[in-house]
Amino acid sequence: MKILLKYIKPYGTFMLLTLFLKFAASMMDLLIPSLLAKIIDDIVPTGEVRRIFWWGGVMIGCAVISAITNVRANRMAEVSAGGMTRKLRHDLFTKITYLSAGQMDEITVSSAVSRLTSDTYHVNRMLARVQRLGVRGPILLTGGMLITMTMEPKLASVLAAALPFIILIVWIVTKSSIPVYAGQQKILDKMVRVLQENITGVRVIRALSRTDYERQRYDGVNEELAKIEQKADRISSASGPATTLVLNLGLTAVIIAGAYLVQKGETGPGAIIAFLSYFILILNAMLGITRIFVMCSKGMASLGRINEVLEAPEEMQVWALKSPEDTRQRTAEGAETADEHAPLLEFRDVSFSYNGKGDHLSHISFALQKGESLGIIGATGSGKSTIVNLLLRFYDVSEGSILINGRQISTIPFQELRAMFGVVFQNDYLMAASVEENIDFFRDLSREQIREAAGYAQAEAFIRAKEGDMDARIAVRGNNLSGGQKQRIMIARALAAKPQILILDDASSALDYKTDAKLRKELGEHFRDTTTINIAQRISSIQGADHILVLEDGRCIGYGTHGELLRSCPAYQMIYELQMGQQEEEERMTPGQADREQTADLRTAAVLYRGNRKEVAPGHEG
Repeated sequence: MKILLKYIKPYGTFMLLTLFLKFAASMMDLLIPSLLAKIIDDIVPTGEVRRIFWWGGVMIGCAVISAITNVRANRMAEVSAGGMTRKLRHDLFTKITYLSAGQMDEITVSSAVSRLTSDTYHVNRMLARVQRLGVRGPILLTGGMLITMTMEPKLASVLAAALPFIILIVWIVTKSSIPVYAGQQKILDKMVRVLQENITGVRVIRALSRTDYERQRYDGVNEELAKIEQKADRISSASGPATTLVLNLGLTAVIIAGAYLVQKGETGPGAIIAFLSYFILILNAMLGITRIFVMCSKGMASLGRINEVLEAPEEMQVWALKSPEDTRQRTAEGAETADEHAPLLEFRDVSFSYNGKGDHLSHISFALQKGESLGIIGATGSGKSTIVNLLLRFYDVSEGSILINGRQISTIPFQELRAMFGVVFQNDYLMAASVEENIDFFRDLSREQIREAAGYAQAEAFIRAKEGDMDARIAVRGNNLSGGQKQRIMIARALAAKPQILILDDASSALDYKTDAKLRKELGEHFRDTTTINIAQRISSIQGADHILVLEDGRCIGYGTHGELLRSCPAYQMIYELQMGQQEEEERMTPGQADREQTADLRTAAVLYRGNRKEVAPGHEG
């Protein structure tokens, strides 16, 4: 509830005005039955038509005022609820974008999507419904009860006897529904995940003839969601009929008792009609309050899920060391200064685990000076992409440290840190936008810079061939481009801002050998001062690197130049022999075929090497 008050506060005055209008409309509604009783019992018997019309006009005036103020208040409630929800959704999205990769792994993308959509919608409905009925319902209920008690205490006592039963019904429904709605949202997360997987992987699903299987998987989670929705609906829908039943029984008792009182002459027919009108007002008020509790149950369950994200601690903070020697004691003030004589980039005995169990990286060390290049090679799951995740500080290291210019990356502000890098991820994506917008990526680069980067990335030729050139549209996920074209667009994006450190995570796997060679040549000529980390499956892509790191199961099994590794690293020797012997054949293959062959070679070399493992030469340990 505390977090909700934060969003209500800016709209406090506006909401008070809304509630005042609702209060005025409710008072008009309460006045109308009393006016009706007065007309029937006091005015009509006099036979004065003028007075009858005058008091009838007063009733009409009250009804018009009630309608106008209700409509205005309802619109204002929607405006304030929409504004609060917009701010809540904005803060939630902002928080999600700054969560650590580990926290996002726990929340999951599908859950983040459902919290941003359906959960915020439920909060919006709760805020609007509380403003629309939160004042009107209680006022009509309490006001109607007070007026009926002063009008006909005997009849009012019949009505009062029904209220404890109604309160009990509302309490039971509210208590039962909150955990059910929370469970419903979790299953909705699961459905969103299945939908994401099917929509993004639709081509693979069709290619592997798994459409029927995925339909059954979706039907399963859809049925699971339908069952819990039915359970929630059974609980919430029971409150309305149960409340109506109690009130209708009370209404029946009131009619019987009222007829008896009229027959005895203890009250007039106008008072009975007014009493029945108040009874209907009270009935509607109770039903409205019941709906408020149902909507609040959904809203509070959703708000709890949103609050889990908003209150999540900042795991990825920018720290400052108390002393250069102490890498463990930290405060959140300031940051270290760079060391001009230190390597540009250094991994110092780095170990890391995604889940705190086992080692995805184990005691990895290397250092790169400005303009140097590092090639990383290893079988799938060896930890290559994990190095990229740590460099960009998507995760923090478990042990050891990563330094840039002698400065620990945990002390560098995120914007400053990531501005140093140009990155092509292994599973990168393209927007449904123009070629220029995809390369620029909202960085306000000039078209000259974009064309220059496209030329370096060997993309300019096929871009010029497209209708519209730089303005040509790229489909969602680049589905109207080949694999090699997509990679060249993404490489151009990474090169466009002239980064200090360039990371290519298997970025040339879809390029043929000639294009790959031209790309390496351009990088060597035009990015000499850029430190490059190239993760590749082809030795030909990294053999010219100043340093090469060979990984296996998160450990370094070889480190050095191409020539040194050919002499000292058996696994590297095997990969080289397997790949170089087949290079001519692969040049005749399509990029996809060549990529599969290279992956198979790496796996084969890893298997062969495990069967006949030798000690790594001194000086080449991780």
